[in-house]
Amino acid sequence: LRACEGGVRMDSSFNLAVHALVCLSHSGRSLSSEALAENICTNPTRVRRVLAGLKKAGMVETREGLDGGYRLCTDPAALSLRQVAEAINTRFVDCAWHSGDIDRDCAICSGMAGVMDALYRQMNEQRAAYLSHITITDIETQLLLRVKEPPLGVLASADNPRQPRSVGVLQMDEAATVCIDRQDSVSSYNLI
Repeated sequence: LRACEGGVRMDSSFNLAVHALVCLSHSGRSLSSEALAENICTNPTRVRRVLAGLKKAGMVETREGLDGGYRLCTDPAALSLRQVAEAINTRFVDCAWHSGDIDRDCAICSGMAGVMDALYRQMNEQRAAYLSHITITDIETQLLLRVKEPPLGVLASADNPRQPRSVGVLQMDEAATVCIDRQDSVSSYNLI
């Protein structure tokens, strides 16, 4: 997270991790950091940095050699976005700067940082609870169903794509990209 004028913003590591895991799930084989980076639209060094956390958590493994790269080594239908967020230490709401001063003789000035930190902690806990109900397979299913924008609060079930299940809000861009395995390369295709 980086403090920014007017609020906070999260870095893109969570997005990158989810994108990479969906690509790995869909391909069913090892993909190099270069192939993943091409589909994610970033650089291979950034992919390796983020996937190191996923490897440490046992979600992916690496192989060297001609057939080398990253491979998903857990069931994507059981891998929740909460687990992904925790593996790469994602905090969705945080603030590097605090107003006030704990040494001041004013309840507001001395207490604001603690109150705000507690608020941010609660928001992160709620976000984690929400993400525990969404899996990598759920995201892949949404992409492959060519859903432009699902109804508010509805994801398709991985077992039955025609049977929606309510989990909260998830919206996809019209031009979502998905990893498609063709011969020995990875390409991006826009789903519309």
